[in-house]
Amino acid sequence: MISRPLHAMMDALMCSMMNAAQWRLRHHAVTRERLEHYLVECGSLTPESYFALPPTDDDNAWRRDGNHLSWNSPHPTPPYPANNRARADLYEAPHSRLAPTIILLHSLMSANDFGYRRIAAQFNQKGWNVLFPHLPYHYSRRPKRYANGALSITSDLVRNAETLRQSVVELRQLMAWARTRGSQRIALLGTSYGAWVSALTLTVERTDFAILLQPIADVLHSTFGSPASRVMAHLLTHHGITPEMITRHAHLTSPLHLQPLTPSQRLVVIGGKYDRISPPAALRTLCTAWGDAHYLEVPQGHFGYKAMRCALAEADRFLEGSSS
Repeated sequence: MISRPLHAMMDALMCSMMNAAQWRLRHHAVTRERLEHYLVECGSLTPESYFALPPTDDDNAWRRDGNHLSWNSPHPTPPYPANNRARADLYEAPHSRLAPTIILLHSLMSANDFGYRRIAAQFNQKGWNVLFPHLPYHYSRRPKRYANGALSITSDLVRNAETLRQSVVELRQLMAWARTRGSQRIALLGTSYGAWVSALTLTVERTDFAILLQPIADVLHSTFGSPASRVMAHLLTHHGITPEMITRHAHLTSPLHLQPLTPSQRLVVIGGKYDRISPPAALRTLCTAWGDAHYLEVPQGHFGYKAMRCALAEADRFLEGSSS
């Protein structure tokens, strides 16, 4: 059994890597003026308008090459053309055309997809199709000279927000694609950053069920109080960015300030007992705010495997039951 100090050491090592990545991109820090302009632009928006699907367009250039789907992102990022082509890997169950679909969303700076492929195989055996989207700036979308996912969360808060927006809209497009193939049941299973994206998507899409592993619930803490964002907090403070400015965007990107369309009895949030990035207290508060969504806690920090094992057990409960 891994002790609490070992979990703390594992988290500390990963947080050091994230802080180092933020330091290397310190010249990307947003200015107070640019952030203020963005906040004013977003002030009157709702989640429905902020995460709105683009009009259906035949020029969207959806392609399928084997088990790879790709399409043009509705929110291109001009300086980084590699990120402009959205992609998802499709793992099909037998009789896949009408099979239900679960979408796996990976964590920030996910090292590889080996574990997700094994999980996909398990769902395939149970008759579910699996989609594994490459979130912006990750995997096939990683710009040259940048680490995998490094551009997703930096001290450029405007890009951070727009990356979340891009992630949610693309996920909605992927869900619509699954429905066109006959999937009447669509579920989400997201980890950390992917769970944050999932939580925001739940405010504009109803799913059969959703399981969120250690999502970012308290955005203010994740920006100024998390051990993974110490460098970011220092850079933002240096540029005159205050916590109050972060709260002005909470109505769009903070799960604590939003309500899911999926019924609370079909929502599971899994926390890590020793997690300081997504603290258990914040996740419990989130579950309460979401109408008493089911909360489970495992003895690990933010990084570990117990949460996923717990998630797969919970998924089996939903897979074997009826739809919502």
